[in-house]
Amino acid sequence: MAGYRTRCRLYLITPPRVDAAFGEALKRALDGGDVASLQLRLKDEPDDVIMRAGEQLLAITHKAGVAFIVNDRPDLALRMGADGVHLGQEDGPVSQARALLGHDRMIGVTCHASKHLAMEAAEAGADYVAFGAFFPTLTKEVKARATPDLLTWWQDIMQAPCVAIGGITVENAAELVEAGADFLAVSGGVWNHPQGPAHAVRRFNDIFESSAK
Repeated sequence: MAGYRTRCRLYLITPPRVDAAFGEALKRALDGGDVASLQLRLKDEPDDVIMRAGEQLLAITHKAGVAFIVNDRPDLALRMGADGVHLGQEDGPVSQARALLGHDRMIGVTCHASKHLAMEAAEAGADYVAFGAFFPTLTKEVKARATPDLLTWWQDIMQAPCVAIGGITVENAAELVEAGADFLAVSGGVWNHPQGPAHAVRRFNDIFESSAK
């Protein structure tokens, strides 16, 4: 292995639409157990809507000791005082985001199922790479299907953490954790859980604990 790997953690992603009531759902989710970060992912929304949502949710996450990450937009991440940004392949280079955000904020990069894109991102200074989708998902258009062995390959050669994303639920998470995911990025698997977000977060943390033993 490239180095010691810590227990897998949960990387929450907001639902496609965030209304005023979502703050309470987020608080319940964070009460359910350990969460590493929340990514604000609002596609095709105007900047003022993203900023309002970000200001509300950032206050909640920071109070809980959870990192707050903005999808796609380094400029808005800087304006709202977020902890980092998550870049898609069309969102500009890591170097440009780093120049804007500095070295105190994290930068993650979507790498789909590509070893080449992941190596490039890590070499450019990304703080983490994200692979997926691993399972069918309604949250976003699936551009590539990844397999668990990609996570194992990454862990064997690289130090930068890897995030698994795409259709992850408490029912299918264990194989990704065991394959080497440092974080599981989850949206619908938490917010749409039939027993509620807090229950889902507890279940995910139970899986992480079991895999760490």
